[in-house]
Amino acid sequence: MTVDSGMIIILTMVVNISTKTRMAEYAPVTALIARRVTSLRKEHQLSFDELAARSGLSKGVLVQIEQGRGNPSISTLTKLAGSLRVSVSDLISEDACPSAPLRITRSLDAPVLWRGPRGGSATLLVGSDGPDMVELWEWMLSPGEHFESKPHPKGTRELFRVHEGTLALQLSGVEHLVASGFCTAAKTDRPHAYRCHGRTRVRFSMVVHEPAAASPLKAR
Repeated sequence: MTVDSGMIIILTMVVNISTKTRMAEYAPVTALIARRVTSLRKEHQLSFDELAARSGLSKGVLVQIEQGRGNPSISTLTKLAGSLRVSVSDLISEDACPSAPLRITRSLDAPVLWRGPRGGSATLLVGSDGPDMVELWEWMLSPGEHFESKPHPKGTRELFRVHEGTLALQLSGVEHLVASGFCTAAKTDRPHAYRCHGRTRVRFSMVVHEPAAASPLKAR
């Protein structure tokens, strides 16, 4: 999308890949997600129709993901993780021991799960195994970038620490400014959004805690 410098770019939860370079960048993650979703769906003995009903995603989307032809958004990954009783980190990791008491990962190897049109990014640095999810993210938004999110499951909380710039955090339509060096906690089981406020980029760390859903997968 082309905009004048004074306009705000509205970004949704969809991961848009518009160039061959970005296609190549996301290909390893897309392939890994395809393998993990296929494995977990079969492990739980779920058909595509059953997983679609649990996740709220269409059967067509699920088929595309398992065939490695889809580039799932952060929102889609969250829905899939919840319906499969795992965390988003579980979907993008082939860790042989996800429940080990200690895991060490290199931040440079962390997957970028979203990129904005002006250089913004969202990187999942590390996450716990599911279904009770705790994740550490690193975000960067450039001037004019705005990331909107639908409500997360009930009880979800997000903790923020702004490293540079000013974050405009919107909750249920009300905007709150968080400057560099400040922290905040937010209940994100309601509509929310992140925006770069001002003429310099904003960079912040975010911890997400999403409690496990009340209804577990039924044993077969």
